[in-house]
Amino acid sequence: MNDEQLLRYSRHVLLDQIGIEGQEKILGAHALIIGAGGLGSPAALYLASAGVGRITLADGDTVDLTNLQRQILHTQERVGQAKAVSGQTALAHINPQVIVDPLTERLAGERLDALVASADVVLDCCDNFATRHAINRACVKHRTPLVSGAAIRFDGQLSVYDSRRPGAPCYHCLFPEGEDVDEVRCAVMGVFAPLTGIIGSMQAAEALKLIADIGEPVVGRLLLLDGLSMEWRSVKFGKDPTCSVCGVPS
Repeated sequence: MNDEQLLRYSRHVLLDQIGIEGQEKILGAHALIIGAGGLGSPAALYLASAGVGRITLADGDTVDLTNLQRQILHTQERVGQAKAVSGQTALAHINPQVIVDPLTERLAGERLDALVASADVVLDCCDNFATRHAINRACVKHRTPLVSGAAIRFDGQLSVYDSRRPGAPCYHCLFPEGEDVDEVRCAVMGVFAPLTGIIGSMQAAEALKLIADIGEPVVGRLLLLDGLSMEWRSVKFGKDPTCSVCGVPS
């Protein structure tokens, strides 16, 4: 790190658990954030401010006036602009040292596979189960840790899936694909604005912990937040040995 970086990240360097070595890991890391909306906004802002060296920000949508209630990456002046490009602008103002690659597309197939393979950590900040399961399959395939968050109405959830750990479950273990699960979106059901900030910030925290190899990530636990009562529950779950994604083939 140079003198400017030592000053910029001094509050991280002062933490014994991070120090210079941990901050250098952060500076050299590549984070893939899928979704630049309510969750991706705070996650991207905190990863950029913390100095993650490269951030790939992927979102195929454009900024809408209804987004501004919670999607703090964006501004009224950028309504109509691609969210990934708007996000790149916001992150450049926070930390111009970070390389931000904006992808104005919905990731899928080989494109998603290649990006997951190149990343040190993936943050799932999207809003549909099909994409979540595709991200999970790619992360299991390439053993890339996945930080998954969700927020709807007043309810939030967070978990980490790390296939590098023996016996760690994947997203499919907890939410099997093909089961009857109601697809609820904030465009229809609504969402409490600060809730996305809470969950997205926690996704950033878990991603930084994974990058710097500190603390204990939320692996094998699902954190559930009731935003009305502001109460947390932690539910433990294990690997499904019959999981079609991460289970041992017979």
